[in-house]
Amino acid sequence: MNIEEFRTYCLQKKGVTESFPFDQQTLVFKVMGKMFALSGLEHIPARVNLKCDPERSLELREEYEQGIYPGYHMSKVHWNTVLIEDQIPPQLLLELIDHSYDLVVSKLTRKLKNELENL
Repeated sequence: MNIEEFRTYCLQKKGVTESFPFDQQTLVFKVMGKMFALSGLEHIPARVNLKCDPERSLELREEYEQGIYPGYHMSKVHWNTVLIEDQIPPQLLLELIDHSYDLVVSKLTRKLKNELENL
């Protein structure tokens, strides 16, 4: 998966916006204003940061030593940096994006969940 395919997949999820809140090189995806994915566009190979359950993060890092690392400039407990080109099976990457999105949605307030549902 390349960065454009990653971007397209993220943007088709309900309630998602993209922006550059930090600088012109860090693309951030938010659901209802809460960050669930980001990517430094200057990195080669392409990599993204995704939120992840802490226990699953450890398992993934062990299984994919060459493709999944503790989150770069993020909480190492709740975020992973994932190399998205050729290191991780595409289906797993889609699952990790979905997992990150779902984790963030699960923590939204009831009001925001209702707004998301009604989009």
